[in-house]
Amino acid sequence: MNASPIRHGRRSFLAQAAGALASGLALPGTGFAQGEAYPARPVKVVCNFPAGSSPDALVRAIALPMQQALGQPVVIDNRAGASGMIGAELVAKAPPDGYTLLMTAGSTITTNPHVFAKMPFDAARDLVPVAAVARLNLFLVTRGDFPAGNVREFLAYLKAHPGKVTYGSAGNATGLHLAGEMLKGQAGVFAVHVPYRGASLALQDLLAGQIDFYFDPGIALQQVKAGKLKLLAVGAPQRSPLYPDVPTLSEAGLKGFDAGTTHGLYAPAGTPAAVIERLNREVNAALVQPNVKAQIATLAAEPTPMTPAQFETVMREDSRRYGAVIRERHITAT
Repeated sequence: MNASPIRHGRRSFLAQAAGALASGLALPGTGFAQGEAYPARPVKVVCNFPAGSSPDALVRAIALPMQQALGQPVVIDNRAGASGMIGAELVAKAPPDGYTLLMTAGSTITTNPHVFAKMPFDAARDLVPVAAVARLNLFLVTRGDFPAGNVREFLAYLKAHPGKVTYGSAGNATGLHLAGEMLKGQAGVFAVHVPYRGASLALQDLLAGQIDFYFDPGIALQQVKAGKLKLLAVGAPQRSPLYPDVPTLSEAGLKGFDAGTTHGLYAPAGTPAAVIERLNREVNAALVQPNVKAQIATLAAEPTPMTPAQFETVMREDSRRYGAVIRERHITAT
């Protein structure tokens, strides 16, 4: 399998379609009825993670403004399982007509191809980027009584106690696991990985003192505010606007540390360029609405309006970075 799951493709088809109207008028071989404008019926968005997950929360934040702009119902269909591959495969094999889209965490595109020897679809060949929705950064959080008051003391403690500190994750090869391994590799420390079946379960054991730290996707921040946990650093190149006084791991000496991931919308390969452009425009318009921005902020995430080409570039870089970590740290999905 190609190490990078993001490839340029179908340029000739996209060039042919580039002159089509943004409303998505009929194009040869697309499955549109002659003269049918897009959208002429409800649009289904498959979320490949369960209700309550960050991709689910994000697609629900943009669904209503998208529906109002498109003039058709936007129906959310949660199809979780197999690290997001069940829902992604459904969309990858759907008709490329713009009526079945995928809302996914970035890991489906950037991580899965590196850790699964065999996948039921090719993310590079079978899916095309439509619109980035939000960048989710991870936060280094420890149990409330951990003997370190800041990130530099934390790293020093890990170095002084190799193998004595534990960290949780949402499972093998998940973003939380990769972040922990990135920290271990860059800091030259050893901590014991404890995988869970989801971030919420890891958080429960962190609160109970069963593990020492984890990289939080935003669900622990209320517990930080309540004083039950410590927030030591942000795993991103820049500080979080929600926590401007919290340093980044890069500032603490782990140069370029970035464990963020971009969640967004994809369509089956072959979807007309005019349809993708229309969807991209409506999603970007939704992302600047105050109520949508407020909902995204509850995940400690930041809206990321960009073009499909810009989205593709971001995901390609994430794939390169995570692929390197996976190979260097010998990470597998089991």
